[in-house]
Amino acid sequence: MFKEHTVKLAIAPIAWTNDDMPELGGGNTFEQCISEMALAGFQGSEVGNKYPRSPELLHRALKLRGLEIASAWFSAFLTTRPYGETAAAFCAHRDFLHAMGAKVIVVSEQGRSIQGQMETPLFAGKPVFTDPEWALLAEGLGGLGRLAAEKDMSLVYHHHMGTGVQTAAEIARLMELTHPAEVSLLFDTGHLAFSGENPLEVLTAHLPRIKHVHLKDIRPQIVARVSEEQLSFLQAVKAGAFTVPGDGAIQFAEIFAELARSSYTGWFVVEAEQDPALADPLEYAIKARRYIKEVSGL
Repeated sequence: MFKEHTVKLAIAPIAWTNDDMPELGGGNTFEQCISEMALAGFQGSEVGNKYPRSPELLHRALKLRGLEIASAWFSAFLTTRPYGETAAAFCAHRDFLHAMGAKVIVVSEQGRSIQGQMETPLFAGKPVFTDPEWALLAEGLGGLGRLAAEKDMSLVYHHHMGTGVQTAAEIARLMELTHPAEVSLLFDTGHLAFSGENPLEVLTAHLPRIKHVHLKDIRPQIVARVSEEQLSFLQAVKAGAFTVPGDGAIQFAEIFAELARSSYTGWFVVEAEQDPALADPLEYAIKARRYIKEVSGL
């Protein structure tokens, strides 16, 4: 289905140790995390809160296990803080990822985001950007995209639950307001399904802009509870709203087929945050790896 050596498979450390809720997987070490990633058959990882920030130390630990760094999350505050503040932090983040050999930088706008608020209802509290905020976001992302290009890297925007860019309509607006040479798109199956969107429709609408893919699944009964009980994003994660591909409701065969037809190159990253005390990270990593091979041939 995919041309040989065009797509690599990574898994995010958030299944082992959660950046937003450090108590989830607090006892799991960095070494356990990357060792189990390699044992499950993955080639790479994104960066978590327990990873060393020294490129030399991180390279050494990953090389021993045959792993690479695919990318890492960056929180932008382009709608709520001066551009220079975000740009300075972005450059430091960019330079670290460049030293690690990554080609894309994952960016999500966190201005007025509620994703990290434990008590704010996810759907009722979601921010909606004003026209001036959209303008700030688009202009700022363009600037960050140009900074990424200085290192021959690409900015990939992460639409995310609980933020101002969550829905299909908001993703479309962002793509219309930004230039393809400066801003690309991270396609996340789980966040789209959680938001009530059709991931395949969003994929086909924006294929030329997609340079990074997050693979996650959802448990519909938990997602329904989030809306009915007015749960927050963090409460949804703890309740088990997300799971790995093949363990939920999303049909990935058509998604993989469409990406293959488009000659997608880059990383597929399994990113399914769960409570590791309830969902053993290695068990679910193996389950995801087997499913991806069965459905995509990778």
